Amino acid sequence: MGNAIVIYETKYGSTRQYAQWIAGALNCEIYARTAVEPNELNAFDTVIYGGPIYTGGVRGVKFIRYNFDILRHKNLVLFTCGLSDPTDPDTIVNIYERLGTILTRQMIQHMKIFHLRGAIDYSKLNVAHRAIMAMVVRPVKKKYPASRTAEEQHMLDTYGKAVDFTDRNAVNPIVDYVRAL
Repeated sequence: MGNAIVIYETKYGSTRQYAQWIAGALNCEIYARTAVEPNELNAFDTVIYGGPIYTGGVRGVKFIRYNFDILRHKNLVLFTCGLSDPTDPDTIVNIYERLGTILTRQMIQHMKIFHLRGAIDYSKLNVAHRAIMAMVVRPVKKKYPASRTAEEQHMLDTYGKAVDFTDRNAVNPIVDYVRAL
C-alpha cells in the first residue's frame, strides 16, 4: 500500500463520510480537495479521490485531470458517491460516460474506480439543486408508469424526502484494494 492520502469533494456530506471511513480504516491522511496543494501529492504512493455525482458529472474530478502529470506515477483510486444504485449496469455506464467528458481514456484506465451510494435531504438542498432535481423528476413523472426504469421509480418514490443509503461496509472493497497494493 505504501503511504496513502484521501482527498474528497463534498456538498452535503456523504462523500466526506465515506472519505473519513476510508481514511480511518487505512490510517492515512485526509483532506478536502480545496485544502491540498498538488505538489503535496508527491509525498504519497497512493491517492484516493472521492467526488459526489451531480447532474452533469463528478464534482471536482477536474482535480485529477489538471494534476495527472503528478498522479500518473501514483496508485490512483477514484470513488464516486451518488443516489443511483451502483449495482445497476446502467448506473455504471452513466458514471463512466460522465467521467469520459472530463477525463481521457488513459486517465480512466490508470485508476481503479468504485461507486458508492450517498444520501439526500431535500430540505437541506440549496435553491439551485432543488431546481435541478425538479427538472430531472419532471419528465420521469410524465412517463407512463410501466415504462419507467426501477431507478426512475425509486427516484419518484423518494423525491422530496430525506433518504440515506450510506453504508460503512461499502468502503471495504476500496480499503481491501488499497491494502493489497
